[in-house]
Amino acid sequence: MANSREERIVAGDAHEFTGFLTLPTAGSGPGMVVVQEIFGVTDYIKDVCARLSDLGYVALAPDLYSRFDGESVIDERSGNSLPRAFAAMQKLDMPQAARDAADTLEHLRHLPEVTGGRAGIIGFCLGGGIAYFVAAAAEPDVAVCYYGSAIPGNLDKASAVHCPVLFQFGDADEYITAEQRASVEQAFAGRPHTEFHLHHGPNHAFDNHNAAMFHHPDAAAAAWKQTVAFLEREFSA
Repeated sequence: MANSREERIVAGDAHEFTGFLTLPTAGSGPGMVVVQEIFGVTDYIKDVCARLSDLGYVALAPDLYSRFDGESVIDERSGNSLPRAFAAMQKLDMPQAARDAADTLEHLRHLPEVTGGRAGIIGFCLGGGIAYFVAAAAEPDVAVCYYGSAIPGNLDKASAVHCPVLFQFGDADEYITAEQRASVEQAFAGRPHTEFHLHHGPNHAFDNHNAAMFHHPDAAAAAWKQTVAFLEREFSA
């Protein structure tokens, strides 16, 4: 795994929380905030950070469950992980979580390892929605939203998204309907520096290789290839 460390982040209201940070071999690069699924900052999310750092990015995954007591990291490989994760998510104040993610973005921008203060955000599942909210509120350099179920119900914020944005969905997603996916595509149709990808076959959370109930290797590989190309293109612009 890429070089990693625990990062201390201070939110706008002075709440302190931790983040998992990975560095590229070169020691510096553009930044990417990595926003957790409902399972928390798991080994899978840490692996996403490492994958990004292998590509040259400084990646930082904040613990967005830090504001409440109880389980904050749920192993998605365990048999009862889904009900436990849903119980944790129900405690989450989404607007506050989005503010914490935006504060993480600002923190990342000011790290000495982040070149030129350039930083974007990527999120998965719960994090896909939060990445979208941050894109609408905090002007990241890029935003990548994997199957964010909160997005379709918040398309009134679409006009506030000015950064390049990429959306990834599976066409067998049990949590996001075909109509909801189409509404996202329609809301962003015709925009420059915007991509919408719909993969055939996968359910929700198809990138998570630790969640056997959801992982779809072919879709995950295709989506990651698209994501890598998108980030490379937009950060080199």
